[in-house]
Amino acid sequence: MRLGAIGELIMAEKPKLGRTRLVLIDGPSGAGKTTLAYALAGTIPAEIVHTDDLLDGWAGQFTYWARLESQILQPIASGEAGYYQAYNWVEARFDEEWIKVPVPEVLIVEGVGAGREQGRDRASLVIFVSEPLAVREARSLARDGIEMQEHLRSWRRREELHFGADATAWCAGLVIGSGT
Repeated sequence: MRLGAIGELIMAEKPKLGRTRLVLIDGPSGAGKTTLAYALAGTIPAEIVHTDDLLDGWAGQFTYWARLESQILQPIASGEAGYYQAYNWVEARFDEEWIKVPVPEVLIVEGVGAGREQGRDRASLVIFVSEPLAVREARSLARDGIEMQEHLRSWRRREELHFGADATAWCAGLVIGSGT
């Protein structure tokens, strides 16, 4: 499916998060979620939130949902801007600065676990992105560096367990990629 068609599909969906269409882009690390989010935001009026900014380090892989919910999703559903503090991966702490998320027509939340069950009822569309493991590993190492290889392996094991338990790909409205 071409990018323009995905944008049209999103805009044809009804808003379910107040007056905002929530798009959840999920998939394993290195699959292309961030790339897709930015590409879509170039074709439709959208704000992007990266779950990597909400994580509490490597061990907090799936613990960000409460922050996403209380700081971004609930305010936007009520017609108010959301605010969050981004995690600083170099300093291993959240930044002091608060980032504003204005109430958008489309809010794209992208990252591992973004399409989880807790958010699907308010999502206008859940997209699952996947690529073969070798492609994902190469992308992750190029992005994060060889020194992160052990962290990435642990991350991958946890995300595999999560996707199996959550059935994310099965519940997605759109699956993109050439495989797992």
